Amino acid sequence: MKGFPDLPPLWLVLFLVLNWALATALGGWDSALLRGLSWGLITLGLALIGWPAFWFWRRKTTIEPHHAPGVLIVEGPFRLSRNPIYVALLIILLGAVIGRGQPLSLILVGLFYWVLLARFVRPEEAALRQAFGPAAERYFAKTRRWL
Repeated sequence: MKGFPDLPPLWLVLFLVLNWALATALGGWDSALLRGLSWGLITLGLALIGWPAFWFWRRKTTIEPHHAPGVLIVEGPFRLSRNPIYVALLIILLGAVIGRGQPLSLILVGLFYWVLLARFVRPEEAALRQAFGPAAERYFAKTRRWL
């Protein structure tokens, strides 16, 4: 849809709706253990989003994926992962899938990973290479893409 914002959180919402629909249609397991694990992962994912978001704010650069990067952030969570927010979004979706208890929904986590990689990670890496050249290459060589 032209003009619709292509943002990772909106893709997450789409996959959360698909998870809900799949679990509603096919049913799922329900247990206190699954619910606890689900809420734990969702909480962890939400908390993990704040740490890199703080670094975007601190370094005064855009957090939006399709905008030109102003700064190469290599501190904080970006020492551990080149994509800590995307890791957090995957954790949130995994938590939601576990909470619904439908094993088939685990496919959604893999599909969401692919969407993040194709629509956001690879283009962002290309933009960082273009903007920061050798510094970006050194960062890529030193820091894992995911974890």
